[in-house]
Amino acid sequence: MKKQAILAGVGILLVGILFFLGRTSTPPKPIAQAISKDIQIFDIQKFIAGSKLKLTSSQSIFLSTLENNISRGDIVNQQVIANTAIANFWKDSIQLFEPYAFYISEAAKLDKSEKNLTFAAQLLLGNIRGEQDEAKLNWETSLAIELFEKAIVLNPNNDDLRIGLGSCYVFGKGRNGDPQQTMRGIQELLGVIRKDSTNMKAQLVLGVGGYVSGQYDKAIARLSKVVVQEPNNLEAIAFLADTYAAKGEKEEAIKWYLITKRLANSPEYTKEVDERIKLLQK
Repeated sequence: MKKQAILAGVGILLVGILFFLGRTSTPPKPIAQAISKDIQIFDIQKFIAGSKLKLTSSQSIFLSTLENNISRGDIVNQQVIANTAIANFWKDSIQLFEPYAFYISEAAKLDKSEKNLTFAAQLLLGNIRGEQDEAKLNWETSLAIELFEKAIVLNPNNDDLRIGLGSCYVFGKGRNGDPQQTMRGIQELLGVIRKDSTNMKAQLVLGVGGYVSGQYDKAIARLSKVVVQEPNNLEAIAFLADTYAAKGEKEEAIKWYLITKRLANSPEYTKEVDERIKLLQK
């Protein structure tokens, strides 16, 4: 399975931060200013079919057995069990994220429980934050949005679900260059903030949304709130540094980048940040 899908905590976080930091020679431009282009399509069924060709004989036989269980009647519980088993095969035996996410999502949609819908949605959202393949990003985001929306129908007052939904637009569809999608996410998050301005999860993603859409002052205000409340929040500090860099406030950017290095304590991350600091100092 993809590294960002199987690592927990800071491992996933750093992949996402490094994506937004980028590896370019200049501070990143807001995604919302990207040139309009055709949406890339990822065909999950075609991907799974191609992946099956790489299986060993014993793996193919085992997978066929699991797949055939799905066709034995229309009992939903059997379908949920079969899809879950197929998902775990791709995760544990093959370590491939896309089929795992697809089948675990199919099981969740059949099961229709808030718990399983949320699990599948959060699984995809975690991967979205570090996904660099545009076609896969579109597919993962659309599927995650569908799952979050189904969970919200079951529990419309769950703010975490709405934060997850808003995050899908900010980290997913908005990142692909559509400012309207970013604003959809921001509006979802603002609904949470209107209820509870102390919700730092929502404030953080709103800050990222401000950065992505080029609203740097708003982004800095949101991210600064998070940093005051959570001084060790690496993600908030990294985006704060990145926002200052994009705005052209180099000294502030460098100050916050140095703090991220200390918090991350990662050679790979330190290398990326050092390169960005060098560029800012030119």
